Amino acid sequence: MTDTEHADDTHVHARTYEVRTFGCQMNVHDSERMAGMLEGAGYVPVDAGRVADVVVFNTCAVRENADNKLYGSLGHLAPIKADRPGMQIAVGGCLAQKDRDIVTRKAPWVDVVFGTHNIGSLPALLERARHNQQAQVEIAESLEAFPSTLPAKRESAYSGWVSISVGCNNTCTFCIVPALRGKEIDRRPGDVLGEVRALVDQGVLEVTLLGQNVNSYGVNFADPAAPRDRSAFAKLLRACGGIGGLERVRFTSPHPAEFTDDVIEAMADTPAVCPHLHMPLQSGSDRVLAAMRRSYRRTRYLAIIDKVRAAMPDAAITTDIIVGFPGETDEDFADTLDVVEQARFASAFTFQYSPRPGTPAATMPDQIPRDVVRERFDRLVAVQEQISLEGNRSLIGTEVELLVTDTGRKDTATARRSGRARDGRLAHFRPDPADPIRPGDFVIVRVTDAAPHHLLADAPILGHRRTRAGDAHEHGTTPTTAPVGIDIGLPRIGPLQPSAPTGNSCDHPTTTRDRAAR
Repeated sequence: MTDTEHADDTHVHARTYEVRTFGCQMNVHDSERMAGMLEGAGYVPVDAGRVADVVVFNTCAVRENADNKLYGSLGHLAPIKADRPGMQIAVGGCLAQKDRDIVTRKAPWVDVVFGTHNIGSLPALLERARHNQQAQVEIAESLEAFPSTLPAKRESAYSGWVSISVGCNNTCTFCIVPALRGKEIDRRPGDVLGEVRALVDQGVLEVTLLGQNVNSYGVNFADPAAPRDRSAFAKLLRACGGIGGLERVRFTSPHPAEFTDDVIEAMADTPAVCPHLHMPLQSGSDRVLAAMRRSYRRTRYLAIIDKVRAAMPDAAITTDIIVGFPGETDEDFADTLDVVEQARFASAFTFQYSPRPGTPAATMPDQIPRDVVRERFDRLVAVQEQISLEGNRSLIGTEVELLVTDTGRKDTATARRSGRARDGRLAHFRPDPADPIRPGDFVIVRVTDAAPHHLLADAPILGHRRTRAGDAHEHGTTPTTAPVGIDIGLPRIGPLQPSAPTGNSCDHPTTTRDRAAR
């Protein structure tokens, strides 16, 4: 029995919440904003293994099975909600933006539906639904406030997401994101740097700059009539790298058509910027790239990689690839394999094309049979895994610095811990039982073996540096960032009589963080 669950049922407690996230890094960061708003409104995180008073689903619409994941999870919660008077369910994110009223038709026990443009409305919508005893569906057609003007409860003590833009100005035929997230809107550099400094002041060691096409930054944070500053992203990288105490700067994902030499120079010249470039390829066929409306061709893509490696020989380059786009021939797929062989990616997120309603590609002729797509996908994965294995094995015997991460799924069974190298590679190492190592600390290890998706370091640790982030993790605290520039007047939620104890507990859906194809 917890402190808030006494026999005296007149004892009051704050309403609890849980946010379940599906999709890309943008969604993960949006969920931090949702958590920050809920806590600012008086909610508290639910204890592990218990059912929350408010369950929020932050959804993705990019993958074919996104609908099934959501409605399966909602179906699981329906009988639990029926047994818990006062429990609320909210659905937000890209699928909510797309489906709108469909959510409440398919799952009438949902209390709130909100979109990608109005996540700041979540606490008010929950309170209105509770007061009116009626579902609230509110989908804004344009961004009400940049998400970073909202409070955030961060997931990690050592690493933080920082959005520099939202939305997308491209028209890729396979992608529904622009229709759901809108046109690109950029934050002013001072606001971005202010958020980064606030995180560093709380012990964060690594930030990842987020944007749908992160290197197109600078489109419209200035006077729209003024000429665009195409060097804005490179300047931002250098400025972030100059913030004292920030040891690692990452960014995702750049668009090859917008990639400029000054970004490569900024990466090479700024020690804090990590030698890792994630740049979506999507296809190695010029004909397919044209059908996708990707405004670059294979020669341009490979030339960027050559320049990056000339400036940073040890840089790890990763990518996204779609297999089975409508009309893709055997020759087109062979072109993709050829680019993969030439590029020597450290790793690749590979996707089997699936039509998304509302995208031009969904109605294109020559949709590829699923068995053909699967066969090509398996061939691509086999080629890339061999390349990844060869690249990782080339590091055997070298020393790498790892930022220690939270315990991995298999770490307990293998008696190992996990960390990320500066180039983004995952490594598993054997800790010294006499030297407590916390997530957020740094260790230096020697690579002893490798697999396609990770490095192994089973030799004794060569160095261990304790950090403020490690202290914070040990104490169970994570950073919070306050609203910047806009007071949205979040309502406070008063105390609520405890719900009747229940033996029900809900299984959490597997949180998917597959990168959406850009």
